[in-house]
Amino acid sequence: MKALFLMTAVLAALLAGAAFLYWRAARGLDPAALETKYMTPTDRFLDVAGARVRIREEGPEGAPAIILLHGYLYSLETWNDWARELTKKYRVIRYDLLGHGLTGPDSMRRYAPEERAAFLGQLMDALGVESAVIAGNSLGGLVAWRFAATEPARVDGLILVAPGAFPFGGIGEAPSPPPKAFEFFLRTAPQAGVEKMLKTIFADDSLATSERALLVRDMMRRRGNGDAFVEHVKEFALPDPSGDLAKIAAPTLILWGAEDAILPPAQAPMLEAAIAGSRAIVYEGVGHVPQEEAAGRSLRDVTTFLAERPELAP
Repeated sequence: MKALFLMTAVLAALLAGAAFLYWRAARGLDPAALETKYMTPTDRFLDVAGARVRIREEGPEGAPAIILLHGYLYSLETWNDWARELTKKYRVIRYDLLGHGLTGPDSMRRYAPEERAAFLGQLMDALGVESAVIAGNSLGGLVAWRFAATEPARVDGLILVAPGAFPFGGIGEAPSPPPKAFEFFLRTAPQAGVEKMLKTIFADDSLATSERALLVRDMMRRRGNGDAFVEHVKEFALPDPSGDLAKIAAPTLILWGAEDAILPPAQAPMLEAAIAGSRAIVYEGVGHVPQEEAAGRSLRDVTTFLAERPELAP
């Protein structure tokens, strides 16, 4: 009996310790500490439609505007390489999506793709931007093309980098709750899990550096973001987009990595066929984030795309 009691006590202590560690991880990191660590002189917080949004603006104030939208679980830093070049001629605007990065969770839980697209318009209103080139990667690409389909007069050009679009992998008409293991990952962002995720995102494992992993993990663990990631999944669906894609009138460039393990590169020609006048470019040996993994090649294609349109000239 004593041995049984001892084993029970030890098991209870282990379970209590595991529960405490989970609670501490899921509770997240202090927003103020992360802001001190990651905010730059060109960053600020802007109140938009009831949300406090981290925004970064760079480049000549009167130049044509380009808005860059990052992907799921990421933050505005994913565009650093592009922004370094584009800010020489353009007003480059980046922000952390609702429920992401330093923006943090949205009290109104506007995480569905159509809500994110509507919010983009509200952010442009708050900045006094009537129209802009909209570029987005992954989730940001989905937001970008949805906005272009509903607000064509406000989109001067569209750049889609491996965007969400057509159904795939069981994601279709209706949202599905995340599996428990994935929910645990979203709420706690364990180091090993984040490192594995980055190795899936990049075709070249060597790019999944400890510095990148630290940035992504810090942003994922910002207090409240884990819950927002889970809520996002519960609202996320990819119904057949053909009718909406046909509404896009903006000049459109589609970029994709041939080794993308997140979203199927076979969708690149599908998008090209669905968006009138668009052009798709697929990069060999590149994964889900060409703006990072093939920054030079993708930038050359972007600057060519912009230069071919006199209305977008600085």
